[in-house]
Amino acid sequence: MREATDPLLSLVKRGKEPAVVQTVRSTAAAVISYVVALRLSSEPVPLTAPLTALLVVQVTLYATIRTGISRVNAVVAGVLIAIGFSALVGLTWWSLGLIILAALTIGRFVKAGDFLVEVAISAMLVLGVTQAAGAAWDRVLETLIGAIVGLLFNTLFVPPVWVSSASESLLDLSTRMCRLTGRMHDQLPEPVSVEEAATKLYEARRLDNDIADVDAALRQAEDSLRLNPRVKEGLLSRVVLRTGLDTLEICSVVLRVSSRTLTDLAKARAGEPLFPAHIASALQEMYTHIGGAFQAFAVLITSQVSANAEDAESRLTEELAAGRKSRDQVAAMLLDLVRDNPDQWQLHGALLAEADRILDEMDVEKRSARLVEELDLRSREMQDKYPRLTALKRWLRGVSRRRRRR
Repeated sequence: MREATDPLLSLVKRGKEPAVVQTVRSTAAAVISYVVALRLSSEPVPLTAPLTALLVVQVTLYATIRTGISRVNAVVAGVLIAIGFSALVGLTWWSLGLIILAALTIGRFVKAGDFLVEVAISAMLVLGVTQAAGAAWDRVLETLIGAIVGLLFNTLFVPPVWVSSASESLLDLSTRMCRLTGRMHDQLPEPVSVEEAATKLYEARRLDNDIADVDAALRQAEDSLRLNPRVKEGLLSRVVLRTGLDTLEICSVVLRVSSRTLTDLAKARAGEPLFPAHIASALQEMYTHIGGAFQAFAVLITSQVSANAEDAESRLTEELAAGRKSRDQVAAMLLDLVRDNPDQWQLHGALLAEADRILDEMDVEKRSARLVEELDLRSREMQDKYPRLTALKRWLRGVSRRRRRR
């Protein structure tokens, strides 16, 4: 029974992935646009309509609106260029080169933006479908049908909010960072070769790739929150996730520096334990609390329920307090060690400074102040960018307040 349900659960989980959802939505929009074009266009096979719909439909409503005009400009320009070339010279190897050159040049004047190449792509596809000048208006009509259907499809059937996938990516990142701190403290009480210590450094460097992946997922989540009627506090959710990723990114950089410090310490103490047993034990306790703080912090910034957020904040506060206490104990022990053996005092001080930076970055009060600053900054940017919309919102709020007083 379990063997039968596991593939089904896997299929359901994959069905919620952005790539799968985008595939289904694009297919549906393309089919609808083709059916509409069959009724309105005189062409027997109006393929330009589904082609345009495929180009317009995006995984988020904001991306669809933001890129819709540019894509329509690109497709319409490519269609008109292809129609003109088909009427004059037809399709040959040299006319194909000319149409690509003309499409890329004209695309800059029609403000195709990031979709400049699609002007040439649309021109080539349309040129391959038709070479009759009389079909010009039909091709333009099909393009408009595809564009309108694509925009309406994402407006009426609002794409899902991708916050959950971004949250999962953030939680995975924090898990990898916690795992790295565990591997770092495992090597403290034993003799460690330079090569073995360097493996932790390489692992810390690979966090940069993980952060890039999380950033891509977070950008998609931010787009899905914009202009989405399902979301009431989209700005707050975007700021919470973005500032959370910024904090984890800074901490990952500090972890990489700490890994480098331990690698240098392994070079200086070849064949010997990195620290005496009692200091190694205190350092292990400190890194354990730092790893726990990573996970608690990730849960805090990804929790959608207030109760879960409160529990995560309490756990984060406890882990940070315990980490600072362990750090102070380590500092006292290292001070005694430096007095007897001052050779590596720079490396010992670096480890403490790096631990302080990580604990400070995840501080609850500091994070609250950062959220307030970011929200104020975003609000001022919106007011400066859309003054009329801001004035309208203020007027509506005034009307609402006057009605409540009555």
